[in-house]
Amino acid sequence: MIDAQSPARILVVDDDAAVRELLRECFSMEGYDVVEAENGQGLRTTLAGTQISLVTLDLNLGGEDGLALAREIRAVKNVPIVMITGKGDTIDRVVGLELGADDYIVKPFHIREVLARVRAVLRRYGAADDARDASPRIGGSIPAAHDDERLAFDGWQLNVPRRELRSDNGEVRELTTAEFDLLHMFARRPGRVLSRDNIMDLLKGHEWSPMDRSIDSLVARLRKKIERDCDAPQLVKTVRGIGYVFTGSVARV
Repeated sequence: MIDAQSPARILVVDDDAAVRELLRECFSMEGYDVVEAENGQGLRTTLAGTQISLVTLDLNLGGEDGLALAREIRAVKNVPIVMITGKGDTIDRVVGLELGADDYIVKPFHIREVLARVRAVLRRYGAADDARDASPRIGGSIPAAHDDERLAFDGWQLNVPRRELRSDNGEVRELTTAEFDLLHMFARRPGRVLSRDNIMDLLKGHEWSPMDRSIDSLVARLRKKIERDCDAPQLVKTVRGIGYVFTGSVARV
């Protein structure tokens, strides 16, 4: 069984090595654990010996019938299936979904769309915490939120029930709803590198477009409220090519 703190593990099944590599890099950058199979036998062997959170499955594996493999998976495992295939015919989509596939994506695909759909499927299977929080760490994390949650960091106290940010000298710093939610999200994940997609998913769930880039401007606004020098931020730092990390030392008060 996958540990509660472990990332969701995705099995990529495709006979095209280039596609497997693309998906591996994509999912790994988001913090997922990735294993691969190039055919039905590899799929069976992996499922028999490894705990898998989700399968991406091509419908044409060197002549093997992907629909038959999906039926086989469904007979032995309650694992979500996302079909990623070059077959775009409507009848294939219908049959695939009727066999129990949870989503169906046609090649060529946009990688951000694949990520958004995979996260949505994992949420439906109760793996949301593993999927969206499983990112590279450079520090610790704090327990789940409570009704009386108060967090202290770098001269600030975040009162969650009152949705209030106050400095140690008693000054209240006004935050918009989005700014407060972003700061709360960061403060509950200190030292955890989060991609922009991770952040959008945590803040908005299904209510965002894979092309939404508003998170950068929201981070910039938050920095102006909490950083001593927003041009050289020390609390919310940019991780080049990935996203952001909250580097403050957080404690419950």
